[in-house]
Amino acid sequence: MEGGEWRNSIISQLQARNKYETGAFQDIISFQSRLFDNVNTLKNENLQLTLINERIKYSNADSVISSGAVGATEKIQSLEQKILAQQEELTSLHRRRGESAQQIINLNTRVHDLEKQLQNKDVVISENTAVIASLRAEIQMYENNMAELQGLNQVLRDEHQALQIAFAAIEDKLRKAQEENRTLVERLIKYKSKDADKMNEENEHFLKSSNPTAFFINTFGRVSFGKKSDKVRKELEEAARESGSRSSADSPGSSSEDKTIDAMPYFATVLPTKVALKFDAHDGEVNAVKWSPTDRIVATGGADRKVKLWDVSKSVIENKGNLVGSNAGVMSVDFDSTGTYIVGASNDFASRVWTVADQRLRHSLTGHSGKVMAAKFLGESTKVITGSHDRTLKIWDLRSKSCTETKFVGSSCNDLVTSDGAGSTIISGHFDKTIRFWDIRTEMSGNHIMLQGKVTSLDLNRDSNYLLACVRDDTIQLIDLRMNTIVRSFSHESFKVGCDWSRAAFGPGGRLLAVGSADGAVFVWNTHSGRLEVILKDHSLAVTAVSWHPQSGLLASVDRGKRALIWGDL
Repeated sequence: MEGGEWRNSIISQLQARNKYETGAFQDIISFQSRLFDNVNTLKNENLQLTLINERIKYSNADSVISSGAVGATEKIQSLEQKILAQQEELTSLHRRRGESAQQIINLNTRVHDLEKQLQNKDVVISENTAVIASLRAEIQMYENNMAELQGLNQVLRDEHQALQIAFAAIEDKLRKAQEENRTLVERLIKYKSKDADKMNEENEHFLKSSNPTAFFINTFGRVSFGKKSDKVRKELEEAARESGSRSSADSPGSSSEDKTIDAMPYFATVLPTKVALKFDAHDGEVNAVKWSPTDRIVATGGADRKVKLWDVSKSVIENKGNLVGSNAGVMSVDFDSTGTYIVGASNDFASRVWTVADQRLRHSLTGHSGKVMAAKFLGESTKVITGSHDRTLKIWDLRSKSCTETKFVGSSCNDLVTSDGAGSTIISGHFDKTIRFWDIRTEMSGNHIMLQGKVTSLDLNRDSNYLLACVRDDTIQLIDLRMNTIVRSFSHESFKVGCDWSRAAFGPGGRLLAVGSADGAVFVWNTHSGRLEVILKDHSLAVTAVSWHPQSGLLASVDRGKRALIWGDL
């Protein structure tokens, strides 16, 4: 029974296929059948006419005999004409038959070609069906993954919200603790002051009665004597210092800002007003400039993939050499504290260290997955820190030629500085408008400062107490690192930050700062008074970086049109 069913199924499929394949040519087959019928009909007619012709011949022969030759001849001619006409018609029918046969052959050939095309299309359809099935399975997998990621994202959001709530509660507790601590310190100062007054009264009474020459004036202008009064005095001084630092950190105002700025060390710096030297530093944009800490040598880095050294000690510009090895534009340069080594950060995801004396490439630091925007020596010439667009900071040990630590900072780093000689504290400026503080001995960021725009550069004054930040909101921010507060902001109606790596710099004494503008001018402000001292105009394109010579006060500036200028008196 089962065998009969599959036979019937095959027969029905063959019949359906036969019906499908012959249906398109049914008209041709019908037309050919009609032609065959016409040919058979004409053959029969021809045979009948042949018989009639024979009969006519015999009848004509009889009629010739009976009626004479003239009439018979005319009939014969008419019959012959009919025969010729029939033959011509038969010939045309044979020709039409041949043409029809040729059409049938051509149509059969076309049918075979169409069948081959149909088979090829069936194969393509089957392949595409398999691809569609695999793509649907892949889409389903991605949808499942997306659902899982959405669930995980929701969990992380919930955790983040919970952490924010906990952080707010901790901040509130910290604020209350600070207020309580401040109150306790004030009370302690009052009590210590009372104790000191009482002790001084006792000492005065004792001195008047015993030895009036054994007293001296303490730091608060009061008479004191003996070890106990010294102890009280020290405690009072410590309490006063602690109270002053806490009160200034908790409530910074304009008066405290002026006091902290007044406390900055003063070094005389001649204000540059004229161009001493002007030259083409590179074949394209100049991205970075830095003076050597020991010589009158200035280093520049450009889009032509080179770091160039220029000597200005002879009051003329002299190219001291080209440091090569970078495969893309150099974005920053930095000397070590002795001026022996120079490090350059490049857009080819790497940084390189050269020796200045022989201009040889010593180290290639590869490992970032994005443009390296900043590279600095970390306290000593054997350690380097780099910041990149891949949102990481990397610390390199040049002795082992390896990366010793990677810090994930969460945003593209545009510049960084180290705030102490040991290189244990790192400050980085980022694309997300944040300045972050890092201790290399810990994993996490210590704290951060939010600004109103992307941070393009950072610079420290000589004693590392003040930080200069260039921001894309067209301002320069002066930050007191002892209080982590902004003490002054510099801006001008014609000052515009030209690019995301525009570099500002402190003067040698910290009382001046310089920065380039998008219109080609260099602005110099007084950090003490906030006054704009001078606008230096000679560049024709946006100024990307400036650098002060640490001893002479010469100012170097570079722009996006391959020009470099030295301002001041050589």
